[in-house]
Amino acid sequence: MTQPEDHPLRYELANELHARPFPTLTAPCHAVFLAIKRPEEAASRDKAEDRAHLIKLLDRFGSSHPKEGATHYFGPLGRHRIKWECHTEFVTYTVFADGIMSQPFDGGAFKVFPQDWLAEAPGKRLTSILVRIESHDGDEEDIGLRTGDWFESDSVAIARVLDDSAVVATDFRIDPTGHVRFAVFARPETGSRRLGRIVQRLLEIETYKSMSMLGLPVARQLGQRMNGQEGLLAELVAGMTRAETPAEPSLHALLEVSAELEQMLARHGFRFGATAAYSTIVNQRIEALRETRFHGRQTLGEFMMRRFDPAIRTCESTNVRLEKLAERAKRAGDLLRTRVDVERSAQNQSLLESMDRRADLQLRLQKTVEGLSVVAISYYAVNLVSYLLFPAAEGLGLDKTGLTGLITLPVVGGVWLMVRRIRRSME
Repeated sequence: MTQPEDHPLRYELANELHARPFPTLTAPCHAVFLAIKRPEEAASRDKAEDRAHLIKLLDRFGSSHPKEGATHYFGPLGRHRIKWECHTEFVTYTVFADGIMSQPFDGGAFKVFPQDWLAEAPGKRLTSILVRIESHDGDEEDIGLRTGDWFESDSVAIARVLDDSAVVATDFRIDPTGHVRFAVFARPETGSRRLGRIVQRLLEIETYKSMSMLGLPVARQLGQRMNGQEGLLAELVAGMTRAETPAEPSLHALLEVSAELEQMLARHGFRFGATAAYSTIVNQRIEALRETRFHGRQTLGEFMMRRFDPAIRTCESTNVRLEKLAERAKRAGDLLRTRVDVERSAQNQSLLESMDRRADLQLRLQKTVEGLSVVAISYYAVNLVSYLLFPAAEGLGLDKTGLTGLITLPVVGGVWLMVRRIRRSME
C-alpha cells in the first residue's frame, strides 16, 4: 500500500511530546534543582552556550553528551542522574540522588554542582531547590511536627496530593543556604512514576512562579512612569476643549506622550505576556496535584491565591492600563489632528479667497492695460495707414489732417477687435 508523503517535521513534532518524560523515583531520595536565567539581552540568542555549559559538567563525571541542537537531556551523572532542560528564557538542571541527608535540607547536597562550574554559568541563578523525599506509614501527626520544625509557620503550605498518594510541604522561602525547600512524604504503595510526577510538578511550580514574578518589578516601575504620562495626557486633552489653546504645540506634545507609551509597550510587552503564560502554567501544575487539605493547613493553591495571585493581577492590570493609556493617547491624537486639519482648511480657504481677490485685481489691471495698449497701437497704426493712403488722398483733394481724422475711428475699432479676439482665444 502506497503511503502519503510525510511532512518534514512530522516525526520531530511527534517526538517532542515524548521528549521530556517524568523521572522515576523511589523513596527515600532527594533532588537538587538549579534554574539559570539568561540576561534579558541574550534571552533569544543561540542556546549553544547553554549546551556547552552542560557538557562541561558531564565531562567531569565522564557522562555521555546530548545530541547536537538538543534542548533536553536525561542521563547519568556519576552515581546520580541529571535532567537538563533548555527553555526560552532559562535553563534548568535537576540532579536526582538515592537516599537522604542525615541533616534535613543540608546545603551540602548542592555541592554536586562544582563551584567553579557555577561561576561560569551563562546567566544568573533564578532559583535553586532542595527536595527531600521520604516514605511515611500514615503517621500524619509526625509529619505535622516535622514540617513545623522545618518551615516557617506563617507561610507553610502543606497538602495531600494525587488521591492521598503523598503529602507535600513547603514555605516557598529561601533558607540561609540560599535554597527553597520542598518535603515529600510518599505512601509506600505510591509508584515510582507517580512520585516522579509529584516532584517534577513541585519543581515546575517554583520555577514558573519565579519567572512570573519577574513582571512585578517592571509593573511597579511602569506604574510610576504612567502616573506622570497619564496626568500630562489628561492636561493635554483638557486643553483641546479650549479654543485659545494652539493646536500645533499640543499635537507635538501629544505625539511625544504617545511615542513614550508605545515605547513602553514595545519594551515590556514580552515580559507581561510571559508573566501571564508562566502564571497559567503555575495554576495548571497546582491543579494537576489535586490537593486536599492536611489537618486544616493551607494548601499550595491557597498560598498562591493569597501571595502569588495579587502580584500577577498587578502585572495584568498594569499591562491593561498601559494598553488603554496608549489607546487614549492615540484617540486624542486623532481628535487633535482633526482640529489641526480643520484649522488648516480654514487657513487655506482664507488664502484662496485672498488669491481670488488678487486675481480679480490683476484681471482689472490687465483690462486697463489692454485699453491703453489699444490706444498705443492705434496711434502707431493711424500713422502707418495715413502714410500708406496719403498719396491716394492727395488725388481726392484731402490733406493729411483730414485723412488722419477720417481713418482714426476705423483703425481704433479694428485694433480693439483684434486685441479682443486675441484675449478670447487665450482664455
